[in-house]
Amino acid sequence: MSAIDLLVTSGNGPVECRIALTALLGILEREAIGHGCSFEVSLGSMPDRYGAKSAIVSVDGATAEQIAAGYCGTIRFSFKSPARPGHKRQNWYVAVQRIDLGPENGEVTINPAELRFETLRAGGPGGQHQNTTDSAVRVLHRPTGLIVTARDERSQHRNKALALRRLEAMLHQIEADKQEAAKSGRFIANRTIERGNEVKSFKL
Repeated sequence: MSAIDLLVTSGNGPVECRIALTALLGILEREAIGHGCSFEVSLGSMPDRYGAKSAIVSVDGATAEQIAAGYCGTIRFSFKSPARPGHKRQNWYVAVQRIDLGPENGEVTINPAELRFETLRAGGPGGQHQNTTDSAVRVLHRPTGLIVTARDERSQHRNKALALRRLEAMLHQIEADKQEAAKSGRFIANRTIERGNEVKSFKL
C-alpha cells in the first residue's frame, strides 16, 4: 500500500499558527511511529525560527489510514503567544487535508538543472523490513531550498518519481501562498481554515 500524503497548513494565519503547525508535526510523528508507521515530512519554503507555513506529511504503515482520518480537518491549539507577550488571543488553527499526488500535473514546471538528487538506505515502517539497497531518494530544489524524501517504493526509480510529485505539490503550495485569491484544487485548505469546527484540539 502506498503512503498517505497530507497537506498541513497554517493558511494566512499569524506566526502563532506556524508554532502550532510545528507542534502538530511532532504530535503526528510520535503517533505514527508509536503505531509502527514510517513518517516523512517535507517543510514548505523558508521556515523561520517559529516554523514553516506548510508541510507535506507522508505516513506509511498498517494504521496510516486511521491516523490520517483522525487528523483531516481543522486542528485548534490553545496557548499564550510566545512571540507576542500580552496578546489576548489564545486559540490558533491549522488545517490538515489529504492530497492525491497524481502521476502528472502540468501546472508546475520543474527544471531538472535546478535539482540535486541523493540516494540513501531505505527502511520499512517502524524500522522493519530493512532494504539493503540505496533505494530511497532525496531531492533538493535549489531555487527554493525545498528538500523532499521518498522511501515508500522498493525501487529507486519509483521513489525518484514520488519525490518529484511531492516536490511538485510543495511548489503548488508556494504558488498558492503568492496568489491571495487562489482557492483551487487540493490547496483550498490554505484559504479556508474553519474555526469552531475543529476535529482535534491541543493545549501547549
